[in-house]
Amino acid sequence: MRTGSRRPGRIGAGIAGIVVALIWAFPVYWMVNSSLLPDAVLQSSSPTFLPFGGSWSNFTAVVSGGTFLPALGMSVLVALVVVACSLFFAFLAALAISRFRFRGRKSFVLAVLFVQMLPAEGLFIAQYKLMSSVGLLNTVLGLSVLYIAAIVPFTVWMLRGFVAGIPVDLEEAAMVDGLSRTQAFLRITFPLLAPGLVAAGVYAFLQSWNEFTVALVVLQDDSSRTLPLWLRGFVQASASRATDWGQVMAASTLVAVPVIVFFLIVQGRMTSGLVGGAVKG
Repeated sequence: MRTGSRRPGRIGAGIAGIVVALIWAFPVYWMVNSSLLPDAVLQSSSPTFLPFGGSWSNFTAVVSGGTFLPALGMSVLVALVVVACSLFFAFLAALAISRFRFRGRKSFVLAVLFVQMLPAEGLFIAQYKLMSSVGLLNTVLGLSVLYIAAIVPFTVWMLRGFVAGIPVDLEEAAMVDGLSRTQAFLRITFPLLAPGLVAAGVYAFLQSWNEFTVALVVLQDDSSRTLPLWLRGFVQASASRATDWGQVMAASTLVAVPVIVFFLIVQGRMTSGLVGGAVKG
């Protein structure tokens, strides 16, 4: 009786979940569908829900424009630097906070939380003056430094809960068996932290890949633009000659595809990392 009474509720919840997922996914589908259709079809009064008769011409026009690949390279370099450095610094800080007791530990934790409260807009002038004074405007290094400073506090807090959830007894038992402290950490503890590191890495990647306002302040040279800035410039250039929505949608798809692919690759570990860090902290 209980199983039978629960089944309609589960079916209803499943249907509701599917409907919500379809609503969420429809804008993405519409973007990809529109990118395959010519502008004449998109301008018609009746919508076209399937790209029958579509082509890759919009993508070819966007890529052959000569500005997409440099922007892609800029975004990839920035994302790689930010992810690597953010994970390195955040991991060491989370390890220190969770495993060691030292003077100023509570002050450091409060400083991490305080940095998260600062509005990004209030730092734009100071960031611009700083990057200008050291000659890092329009550079991968300058933008990466600002991103790392903004991303590390949250990743520290994310990894802290995960590190704290791994018992120290595991390392001590390995040390009793003859391993050094470093060997015990690398062989026993570090593999257990992989989901948390993946979750923090995904967060750092998404923040650096999609960020727009800081890049707009620091990257003022047209030859040094990340993909969000490039997309804005592409839309503005298209609007000056009557917007070609097919190419705009193709450009938007090219910006979104790397994020989607990356997320699909790591989503399993990312989910377990987020849940693990939440319940173990």
